[in-house]
Amino acid sequence: MRLAQHMAVASDKVTAVAIEATEFPEMSHAYRVSAVPKIVINDRVEFEGALPEASFLDAVLRADAPAAT
Repeated sequence: MRLAQHMAVASDKVTAVAIEATEFPEMSHAYRVSAVPKIVINDRVEFEGALPEASFLDAVLRADAPAAT
């Protein structure tokens, strides 16, 4: 989550929001949160657990890439 927040500070094209799963059970259920951190990017790419920075950046780029046809 820290890297996402740093990216949001560095670019106005990035927004990072941290949600406390226990305070928002409906949202946790909707996104099938079973571990934290749970990262969801553009509702297209999601993963649980910490990733190395390079893997996190790859996930961000995949989420921003045009959908395959």
